[in-house]
Amino acid sequence: MTAETASPEPLDSAEPATDPAAPAPAPYRREVVSFVRRSSHLDGRLAAAWERYAPDYLLDIPNAGRDLAVDPAFRLTREYVAEQWGADRPLVVEIGTGQGENIVAAAEREPDVNFLALEVYDPGVAHTLLRAGKGGLHNLRVAQVNAPELLAVCEKGLLEELWTFFPDPWPKMRHHKRRIVQPALARSVHEALRPRGLWRIATDIDDYALHVHEVMDDAPGFENCGTRTVQLATEHVGKGDAERAADLPHAGFLESERFEGRVLTNFERKGLDAGRTIHDMTYRAV
Repeated sequence: MTAETASPEPLDSAEPATDPAAPAPAPYRREVVSFVRRSSHLDGRLAAAWERYAPDYLLDIPNAGRDLAVDPAFRLTREYVAEQWGADRPLVVEIGTGQGENIVAAAEREPDVNFLALEVYDPGVAHTLLRAGKGGLHNLRVAQVNAPELLAVCEKGLLEELWTFFPDPWPKMRHHKRRIVQPALARSVHEALRPRGLWRIATDIDDYALHVHEVMDDAPGFENCGTRTVQLATEHVGKGDAERAADLPHAGFLESERFEGRVLTNFERKGLDAGRTIHDMTYRAV
């Protein structure tokens, strides 16, 4: 069942923490999405950070009355970026920024690049706002939206790079359709990236790495920039039977060396401590 034909799935009815006067979200979202909307309480420190830094960093992207959606009439253009960031610089976007460690570190390291953090969960947004505000960053903005919808309205060739680091693996077989890397997203990413722009993907789940290779290695308009060969099972496994992968047929897949621009977060460290392999995959728009 594809995202286009899936039945509507209920959303959490909690209101977003941004604007209490905003229109009430629609109770159903028609497409399959890569997240589950949860009500989340912000502690005093994060609530204060949101109130203090949201006006400077959080983009007000029209949603046509649907929670975390993007109005199809909206366009993410070079002109919009220059207006919101205050400068027309190369733009790097990260899908699923978590607590913002990577994108904030990158914005500090590369002041002549614009960065956009895409995150749906309130605590992650608040942590990113806090990190950006404490660092006094001028080249970072945050959007609390469903990433595929934003990329679908992105001006052609606008992005320098797109990052998707350690996305939700959705380990159950019946949930694999929720994984963020999908053919439809790949088409939007190809349009959004500049010629020879890069989509960097990382995961510590072998089955997700197989999923990425299946979607991207033959995706029209992309080339795999991998320089090393890794062995992966060629059949999918799900939650509860992942150990079965060791006995399945394996094949070699091209992957990249670890991206030096990615900081080692606690999340990645936990994966390493658990003995999982970190898969870095890089695809160039051609």
